[in-house]
Formats: sequence, C-alpha cells, structure tokens
Amino acid sequence: MEDLWPPPSREVADAMRSLCQRLLTETDALVDTFARPSLVAQNDPALLADASLVEEDRELNRSDLVQWLTANIQQPGRRVEPYVGPRTTAYINDLVSRGIAPDFDGAWRVALGIGWRRWLEECVAHCADRDLLVGVLDVSGKSLVQYALDSVAALREAGLAAAMGNAGADAIALIQLIASGAPMAEDLAEGRLRYRLARWHVGLVLWVEDPEHVDALDEAIPAARSAAAGLSALVARASATSRWIWLSGPGVPDLHPVEKVLAMADGVRAAVGRPGRGLEGFRSSHQDALAAQALIIRLGSDRRFTAYADVELIDALTKDRAGARRFVINTLGPLAEADTALRQALLTYVQCGFNTTRAAANLYAHRNTVERRVSRANELSAVKVEDNPTHVAAALLVLDIAPDIVTTRSS
Repeated sequence: MEDLWPPPSREVADAMRSLCQRLLTETDALVDTFARPSLVAQNDPALLADASLVEEDRELNRSDLVQWLTANIQQPGRRVEPYVGPRTTAYINDLVSRGIAPDFDGAWRVALGIGWRRWLEECVAHCADRDLLVGVLDVSGKSLVQYALDSVAALREAGLAAAMGNAGADAIALIQLIASGAPMAEDLAEGRLRYRLARWHVGLVLWVEDPEHVDALDEAIPAARSAAAGLSALVARASATSRWIWLSGPGVPDLHPVEKVLAMADGVRAAVGRPGRGLEGFRSSHQDALAAQALIIRLGSDRRFTAYADVELIDALTKDRAGARRFVINTLGPLAEADTALRQALLTYVQCGFNTTRAAANLYAHRNTVERRVSRANELSAVKVEDNPTHVAAALLVLDIAPDIVTTRSS
C-alpha cells in the first residue's frame, strides 16, 4: 500500500516496536475493553440478538488489533494493510445474506477512541523523553486513523462482493425479517419459505465454538431431522458457526429424540425455545432459543442442550454478571463454594416440592443421604430455604448453569 507519511526515525520505530510487542501479550484484555461498546455502536438489533454473530464480531475486533500490532512490530509506523481472511469473509457473507447492515464506521469510531486512550497511556508510561513521545504519538496517530479508514473500506468491498455472489440470500433475509418482528403475511412467508407456518413450532439454535468444527455441526443437522420423525423442518445458515432450525407439526413437537441425537454430536451445542403456534410462535420460539444461546455463552457454561423454559429466570438474573455473582454469594454464603452434591440435593429438594422421597428418587440416592445433604446445605446457606425458597432455588440454578461464577473474577 502507498505510504502517506514519511517513515519514522530509528528511535521512534524502536519505541513503537517495543510498545506493540508489550501490548500483543494483552490482546484479549484489550479486545474486552472495546468489543462490546463498538458492537453496540453498530446499531443493529439483529446482530446484538445473535450470540454467534457477536462472537464473530469480537473475533473480527481481535483480528484487526493483532494485524495492526504485528505490522508495527515488523515495520513500525508504516501504513498497515487490513487483513480480510476467510473467517472475516464468511462473517460478512452471513451478515449480507441475512440483510444485516452494521454501522462499521460507528464501530470503528468507538473502538478507535478507546484504543487510542490505552495506547496513549502506554506511550506516556514508557517514553520518558519528550521528543520521543511526540514522535511516537505523531506517527502512530496517523497509522491508526488510516488503518481505520482502510479497514472500513475493506469491509464495504467484502460486503459488495458477498451481495453479488450470494444467490441464496433471499430466504435467509426473509427469515431474519420474520424473526426480528417485521410485519409479514403468513401465506406470503409460507410460499417463499416452502414451510407451513399455521402449526406448532419449536425453534432451535445449533452452534460450535470453533469454526474448524463446523463439519460436526453440519453432520448433526440431518441426524436431528431424522430423529424428528413426522415433523417438518426448516434449516437456515445463521453464521459460520451456527444454524437456525425450526421443527413443526400439528401438535407440540417432542424434542426428546432430537436431544438424544444432539448429545452424541461432538462439540455441538443446542438451545431450544418454548413451543409456539403460527407466525408469532415461529418468531417467539426462535427468540427464546437465541436468548438461551446468549445466556450459555455469556456465563461460559458447558451445557450441551439448554431449553429456555428452564433458564428464563436465570437469564433475567444474570444480565449483569457481577450482580448475579453478588446475588449468589449473598444468598448462599459458604454453600456457594461447598460440595456440589450438597447444592444439588438442596436444589432438587426444593424443585420436588420439599418432598425428600421424590428428591431421593430423582437423585438416585437413599432418602437418609438426601436428608443429611439437605440439612447440611441449609446450615451453610446464608439464606435458609424455609425463609426464602425462591431466592435459594434461583441462586442454586445460577450455580448449576455457571459453576465458576463465584470463584472467577466477574467480567
């Protein structure tokens, strides 16, 4: 690429190289500071609602940061060419196919402001000489601003290329419109999707964490469809690492056979919404599934199959992870870090209507064992189960989904 400013002096180049080497070891922490604000600045509800796309957006931020730091280690202070790799290209293709048009300019303005502040702090801390500091800030400022401009232009070019080459964009774009709540005639949507809407639906989101495991994802889908015998299915590619599925029938679909099949799919995670009927049920069940997926990713849970009906309360409680952590600690006290068997016994006991016999059957344990565990758990809990069973059960459910929320530093 053409250089638009003179190369830096050797002293400035050496200082920039040293600063970039130091920051390269803090990449994940740096991305954490601007990934969410820049995502919000893109001003697209459909993007914000899809946890798989959010992860891809974060990866794009990380790739951009690593590209600029690495380039300035190799050639400090020079113009940096944006890197649009296969993963970024796939991400842009997914956005275009779903009719999602994020404000990349706004995202870069926010990210650049936060990143510049962090770069400024690093420069001031490690450039004691005034002239050296001015030189580093001068050339790095030019490099960063130009990198932002070039990156936005590269994303636009990738978007145009995706729009020209995406023949199947109409169907997924229509699905995105329906899922987002846009007014839509049911018969029109049925005709274009070739999928009956005037029946019961259950929405699922299937995803993998690593794009290299996407083959397992694509293999799981036909297996799930086979398990859902007698049900109609609609499948859409939502992103490089996720797929949306709807299963429908004249009655509420039974997903137990599907759950068993997906449990054998290595590395594949699944979230499922509550059943719903008609166009609104198609939409609401899908939104439930997206919310369940976002909860699992937000809490770093290792659950493989999550029904939103089982975690709706936890979703509301954990929107603020730090607040959820305080709630668990204040409610459970020492029980929060006690033996898992004690917590499971107390949770099952509450869920079984305080019936020890039923709890023992569910836990495949002797009744006396369950009684001892429940008693010991209640002794450890800051809030006693007889005083506020709802809070105790909610706190235990949070820990059941995210066991490390107490022991790890909240994000």
